[in-house]
Amino acid sequence: MNERFDNNKILKIQKGTILLRKGEMCNYGYKVISGCLKSYVIDNSNKEHILQFAPEEWIISDLNSAFNQKPSTIYVEAVEDTEYIRFGREEFNDLTSTSNSSLIEMNKKLIRNIISVNKRLIALLSSSAEERYLEFIETYPTLIKRLPLKLIASYLGMTPEYLSDVRRKLAKK
Repeated sequence: MNERFDNNKILKIQKGTILLRKGEMCNYGYKVISGCLKSYVIDNSNKEHILQFAPEEWIISDLNSAFNQKPSTIYVEAVEDTEYIRFGREEFNDLTSTSNSSLIEMNKKLIRNIISVNKRLIALLSSSAEERYLEFIETYPTLIKRLPLKLIASYLGMTPEYLSDVRRKLAKK
């Protein structure tokens, strides 16, 4: 991103480590170098709903919390052992030391995230289970073999059993 971002120390965490909890103030964004992070919410019946995955080269954060200084509404957790760069809110706001190429890179990653979220929302509202699964493969091609079906099913808004049926149907086509 900017020079400070690019030169930040690479941090390592183990699978299952929570970087942000609901109710906390989000002070950081995370650029994944290797591994995978996820953001999610937990509903009143204690069911987890995955909002986003962040594999290599993706950025993940609670932007509303970070920029508006409101308590986070999401969790951010490592799905795999992960290496990442942590950057503060001020690094988004202070663009004076940002090179053009770094600014372009940052914008591309943020735009990719926005497009991904918009496509996911549209798919949840108007697509079949098969279409949502195919969209997942298109959005996250490296994750299909790395993640357990349970996590993919949560992201797609279905049970793991139903996702298995969807995969079987698609394999027959």
